[in-house]
This record gives sequence, structure tokens and C-alpha cells, in this order.
Amino acid sequence: MEVLASSSLSPIFTKRNTINPNFSIQVKLFVSQPSKTLKASSFRYARPPRRIANPGLVFVCNRCWCLLERNDHRKFSGKIMMKSSVSFRKNLSVALVRLVSVLLVSSISVVTTDSPSWGLSEENLLFLEAWRTIDRAYIDKTFNGQSWFRYRESALRNEPMNNREETYMAIKKMIATLDDPFTRFLEPGKFQSLRSGTQGAVTGVGLSIGYPAASDGAAAGLVVISAAPGGPAYRAGVSQGDVILGIDNTTTETLTIYDAAQMLQGPEGSTVELAVRSGPETRVLSLTRERVSVNPVKARLCELPGSGSNSPKIGYIKLTTFNQNASGAVKEAIETLRGNNVNAFVLDLRDNSGGSFPEGIEIAKFWLDKGVIVYICDSRGVRDIYDTDGSNAIATSEPLAVLVNKGTASASEILAGALKDNKRALVYGEPTYGKGKIQSVFQLSDGSGLAVTVARYETPAHTDIDKVGVTPDHPLPKSFPKDEEAFCGCLKDPTAACYLNQGLLFSR
Repeated sequence: MEVLASSSLSPIFTKRNTINPNFSIQVKLFVSQPSKTLKASSFRYARPPRRIANPGLVFVCNRCWCLLERNDHRKFSGKIMMKSSVSFRKNLSVALVRLVSVLLVSSISVVTTDSPSWGLSEENLLFLEAWRTIDRAYIDKTFNGQSWFRYRESALRNEPMNNREETYMAIKKMIATLDDPFTRFLEPGKFQSLRSGTQGAVTGVGLSIGYPAASDGAAAGLVVISAAPGGPAYRAGVSQGDVILGIDNTTTETLTIYDAAQMLQGPEGSTVELAVRSGPETRVLSLTRERVSVNPVKARLCELPGSGSNSPKIGYIKLTTFNQNASGAVKEAIETLRGNNVNAFVLDLRDNSGGSFPEGIEIAKFWLDKGVIVYICDSRGVRDIYDTDGSNAIATSEPLAVLVNKGTASASEILAGALKDNKRALVYGEPTYGKGKIQSVFQLSDGSGLAVTVARYETPAHTDIDKVGVTPDHPLPKSFPKDEEAFCGCLKDPTAACYLNQGLLFSR
């Protein structure tokens, strides 16, 4: 043990009015345990010094040494400083007895706090890897009002982790305590499916789904927006407008499109059972999942009635997901439509549940000449700002309308909120889903993964849309269609129930 002291140890035990400027005592205890037991630790046990008599001692352990330090800024007289060496040694002995007692208790706490005293199995280590990932990345550092360290110790003692299935269950149980539906555990197959989904292909049945339109009344289930040509669902005869009533014996009546999309995806070669209603007929289909390429964009030029070459032209772009092809496909659609001299654009984000955050930022830049796109915030406030200077803009002058519904979520809400708050577009439809949090995906050592909420976002007007959504400027007619063909018809035919005057569509 090494003792470092200035002047005298007396102030620890002297009366309240003794004097000694800049008194400080430090004791270092070198820990004999291997450093690996303290590899991720920095512990502080103390009451912070206060401007009163008898402030607490400060005890700090970091890696392989411990430090006890006291600096209470009290003073004592020069006479006490000149006490005999015998008195000094006596005080020193008493001090060391007290200090060693503190250090022994605290060093025990250091060892037991960092890792359990028993041996860790491979399953325990995987659990700890998941725990540590959440500990470092999760946005809420109160972890839903619980002691995250105590939960770890309790789980390692009490949760069965004898095989991989039990370990996965323990990880899921741990995540459930956060009460965050977007922070979730992904088995290896689901993790690979999620990662491939943002790379332009998914392992599933090739369906794009959405919520029933208001005109469908109380129709239960989820509506097929499109079936990828050549995909398993397409080959089985599933088509646009069909209703998915159940997935693997689970009714879709109360499922979100997030939940349904996860259930439809899975390992390549696995099967999923769908209950599908096509008109009056209901069928049960067993489909084998396979890799399906996803084209995220559909575009259409709508020529409206007019006189000769002055006929209005509307460029319609439907964006179904934000995979790594999204920004390139949107850019190509904009340039093609501008080449046909469109007068205005409609960007349809209905039933787009999001995807790649960076793709959403890039697409926003196409429409804005300058401005903030989104604020990224954590528990301490604004952490980052995404904005644009107009260098990537390609369509900033034409009128723009954005269509949204309750299936519009995540990156779609970032895009819609940016265009609305920057006064670049009018937003039509119904309030969006309200997913105002951002997840990062982390791979674990066994091939499984975690989607962890790492931040929340605010729109350029500092609106926190979590659980609220983006509020549209105007509603859409209840019977307004979701496909590009019928969309053009609703702009052309004034007698149609879905008719929307193109002049009003872009008017503030």
C-alpha cells in the first residue's frame, strides 16, 4: 500500500475549527486480482464534498488501482501542523486502520460489481453481449426507471441459460423490461432478413401491404398494395386489393403493418400460411419464402384535360420502402417526369413503413433548396442536425403534394415532416403512424442481432411526433385510391367520388 499525505493527517479527526490550507490525503491500494475482472469498470463510491463539517471520503477504483481522496478545504492552525512525529504516527495509524476497512469493503464491491464470481458459460457470455450493447447504445439511460446493473446480476443468477433457446428467451425478457416496442431481439434468420431488406431484396413472399382505406368501412385485415411479379404470392394468385385475414393462424385484425411484415419475412425456404380474401372467396395459402427483389418506386405521368399542349401534367411517384435503391429510383423518376415537362408532383408515402434513414435524408435533399431536414435528439437534447444546402436539389420549383396515412412511418415521417415544415409541400391524408424514434441494428457474435432505439427525432419545426404522427394539411376523399392508374382517374373525372381538383391539390 502506498500512502500519500500532505502536511498532516490530523484534519480527518480534528475539531471543526482547526486550520490547514489545501489539505489532501490520498491512499492507493493495488488490487491483486487479474485486471480482466475490472476490464470495463470505473467505480465511484462517495458522497460529494459539501461545505460542511465532516464531508464524505471519495473512493475511486479504476482498472487495477484504487484511490481514496479527501480534500475538504478546511484549515487548521500552524501549531497543529508542527505536532510531534509521534502524534503524527499515531494519527496515521488510526487513519490507516479506518482507510483499510473502507478499501477492503469497497474493493470487494468492485470485484463483485463488475462480473459475477462464478464461471460464465458461453450462453451467459452471449446474454452479457446483448446486455452490454443495450447499455452502451440505448437512448434512455434510466432504462425505464430500473437499475440496469442489478437486472444483469439478477438475470445471470435466476434466468435459465442452459441452451441457445433459453438464452434468447432471457434476452427477450430483458428487452421487455424497457417497454419499447422498437427495441427488439432478432434471431439469426430474422436478422439476415432485416439486413437484406434494406439492401434491395427481402426473404419473404413478395407482398407490399397496408391498412384498409376508410371507404372499406369496418373491413378487418390488411390490404395487399402490390404483389411483386414472379414472387411466391404473385404466383399463388394474390393480387392488389386482396385482404390478408391471417398469418400463421394469427388474425391480422389487430396487427400493425410492422408486425405483419416481420411475420411475412423469414429464412429462405421456410413456409408461411396466409388466409387471403379475394372478393367473396377466402383461401388459405401455404407459401415458401424466397429472396424477392423489391423495386421501391412506381411512377406515372398523368395528363389532365386541357387545351392542346397546355394540358396540365402531374408527375405521380409512389415510394413503398426506403431500401438502398430508394434514393436512386426516386431521382430517376423525378428526372424522367421532368423530361416530360410536368407542372407538379405528387409523392405518395401511404403505407410506407420506413427503412433506411440515410435514404430518407437523401430523398428530402432532392426537393429542398436549403433548410433543416431533421433534428436528432437524445436524453440531453439535440445531438445532431441533418440539413441541406441545395447542392443535391433537382426539383425545387414545381408544386408538390405529399400523401400520407396511418401506415406512413419512420423514415417516411421524417421526409413528410421535412417537406411540410420547410413549406415545400402540402400534406394530404390522415395523421401518420407516429414512430419518432431511431433504431440502430447491432449484430451479436452468434449471428443474431438487436434493433436498439438510439435516438429520437424532431421535425424542422421541433415537433416530436412520437406516438402522435405528422398532421396533414388537408384530408383526402375517403375513396381515394392507392394505385397509380386509379390516381390519374381521380384527377381527371369530376364526377368520380374520389375526384380531387388539381388546382386545389397544390393550393395553400
